[in-house]
Amino acid sequence: MRSTTIKDVAEKAGVSAATASRVLSGHSATSEEARQAVRTAAEELGFRPNAQARSLRKTSTQTIGLLLPDVRNPFFADLAHAVEQRAREFGYLTLFGNANESQEQQDSYVDVMLSQRVDGLIAAPQGEARDLSGLLAGEVPTVFVDRVIEGAGVPTVTADNAGGITDAVRHLAGLGHTRIGYIAGPQATSTGRERLEAFRAAVVETGSDQDADLVYFGDFQAASGAAGARFLLDLENPPAALLAADSLMSIGAVGVCNERALSIGSDLAFVAYDDIEAFTLVNPALTVIAHDVHAMGRLAVDLLIAEIAGESPQSVVLPSRLIIRGSTPSLSEGSPE
Repeated sequence: MRSTTIKDVAEKAGVSAATASRVLSGHSATSEEARQAVRTAAEELGFRPNAQARSLRKTSTQTIGLLLPDVRNPFFADLAHAVEQRAREFGYLTLFGNANESQEQQDSYVDVMLSQRVDGLIAAPQGEARDLSGLLAGEVPTVFVDRVIEGAGVPTVTADNAGGITDAVRHLAGLGHTRIGYIAGPQATSTGRERLEAFRAAVVETGSDQDADLVYFGDFQAASGAAGARFLLDLENPPAALLAADSLMSIGAVGVCNERALSIGSDLAFVAYDDIEAFTLVNPALTVIAHDVHAMGRLAVDLLIAEIAGESPQSVVLPSRLIIRGSTPSLSEGSPE
């Protein structure tokens, strides 16, 4: 007679084999409903986990997981490189997951990484705490990087989003640009929310135009940056300055300006978020809101290693800075507003 396997238990409980394995090995990164279903199924089937296998699963795998929103984004590619290199210095290999700005895809990778028994996880998350309850309720050391989830209770490494956006709006307003078009990020992310809140506050502070039509909601993808630029430039009273809330949306918006033969730095002022190499290669080079992505990645690993060692590291906020280049002329230098 064939012995009962973990797959049999999972099928009867209506969960994945990875979830059943986590429940039966005592891992708490599961919902109460799943734990009850698995335990009931195991009891009914007479399943007994192998003690030797349990002990092996408790050993270190010398791997960490890195879950990023979109590996096509040059910022996150640089972040991944920094994390991977720093992890190697501690003797860890890195497993990568690309959420593709999808919460469903994010959840799938979390489940896979937990089933692979990573020693810790670094993630730039989206959604709310309840969306990652399986991870946040667990025993796997976790650090959030770039993005945060309120109430998650894990250490984070982030940039000063509000300071960077505020400096950019002040800079544009100081040059005479009081009608500023803003391409915002998705409000399901902390960075999207923080940057939009800072933009609106800075607009009020500088006495700039508070027209609601000057804000277009994108999704941190190049296509939405292009759509945002088209929407804003097609307004009856279009802005003379654009500010895009991340690098991919900036790339999309610059493409639209090129399509329309608009000269950035002459016909239009432009500020991009994140200082990627491509922004220094366009003519004129783009003014950017920058922060040290390499420091962010290395610090995230340092915090995670401290957590794995049983410590309680403090969160870190890295400064942002405005790098002024040729894409932001004063109104007297460029076209009239």
